[in-house]
Amino acid sequence: MNIIPTIFNERLISRTVLGGKRNSAKAKMNVSVILLNSGGTHLRAQNLENLQNCGFKNIISMETNSENYNLEDLVNQFPNVKFIIPQEKVTDGDLINIGMSETDADYVLVLRDTVQISTFMLSSNIAAKLIEKNCFCYVPRMTLDKTQTISIDFVPTVENGVFKVASTTTVFDGRDTLYPLGFIGLFNRQKFIQLGGYDYTIESPYWQNLDLSLRAWLWGEKITVTSGFTISFIGNVPVEDTTSTLSQFRFYLKNLAPVFNLDHGELPKSAIFRTMRRTCCGFVETLKQFKDAQEWVEKNKYRFRMDAAELITSWGTEK
Repeated sequence: MNIIPTIFNERLISRTVLGGKRNSAKAKMNVSVILLNSGGTHLRAQNLENLQNCGFKNIISMETNSENYNLEDLVNQFPNVKFIIPQEKVTDGDLINIGMSETDADYVLVLRDTVQISTFMLSSNIAAKLIEKNCFCYVPRMTLDKTQTISIDFVPTVENGVFKVASTTTVFDGRDTLYPLGFIGLFNRQKFIQLGGYDYTIESPYWQNLDLSLRAWLWGEKITVTSGFTISFIGNVPVEDTTSTLSQFRFYLKNLAPVFNLDHGELPKSAIFRTMRRTCCGFVETLKQFKDAQEWVEKNKYRFRMDAAELITSWGTEK
């Protein structure tokens, strides 16, 4: 059983790092970019050029394919870009955690190679205004092929006693949203680290993303929509697999099962009875998972500001 990590970037991943030995000479803002590459694209060179012209402090390209046919050419063409190639199987959260540890920028914009990257993606003026507000994560307006609005307004709800996530296509500047679609967002790097980053033991991208996001809310941080800049997907929107697996169960134990009592969070022994109705494991494994979560909650108990029940009932009100 993997123990829930208690510090940021606890998992040490073997990786190769190429280029990026200095900050970009075109830097205009204290914001870096982590670009998640899922495969080869003929637009890679143009995308990197556009990111450089945006004025980001650092550009970190996370490579999931070590056999990229033109990686050496890109390293030579873009010496300011840091290319990182993990040497073992990793999750999206692992890639982002690595990227966060490779920069010292105040904020980091996480992107995927499935979005259209333009020189005017994020201006330094907009970035400065967002940074000043000091929010944990800003989710940009998202579209498909620049025309169709994509749902980014996610709301925590309960349906027949089960936690659910509802969504609308409404986009209001400053509106709360539960999590950033596809991990895409502008993150406060220091708060990201203080929250522990993504939990590598939760392997499902959907539940891993939701785990950090809900933890941020329960620990007093905010994730909000900004209309200050727009991200447009090319061809396909990320498909989220919400299947109930061990990842979903670990998410439940860390975020939904704990209760807030006076000034701290706790996972009482009595919660094991509720847990048994939701487990996807055998009895012995369920007890191990529960004990692991109990220890994690105990270590972080004074970081809780509310529990999931309070978050849901108070959603949309001034917090």
